Amino acid sequence: MKPVEIREKTTNELVKIANELEAEVFKLKFRLKSGQLKSTSDIKKKRHDLARVKTILRQREFESSGK
Repeated sequence: MKPVEIREKTTNELVKIANELEAEVFKLKFRLKSGQLKSTSDIKKKRHDLARVKTILRQREFESSGK
């Protein structure tokens, strides 16, 4: 997911996406520990996407508070 795509979404959509990504990261870590995950790079990709979403949410929070 690219930052441009993320910025186009509403705040509520981003919160929903962040929750989904957190759940996916948890599931991927669980699959890794149980030996069912073939590509460990999937965890890194999801974590990066989650960080991007959280960064945009934090930027919007600062913009709305006027700081």
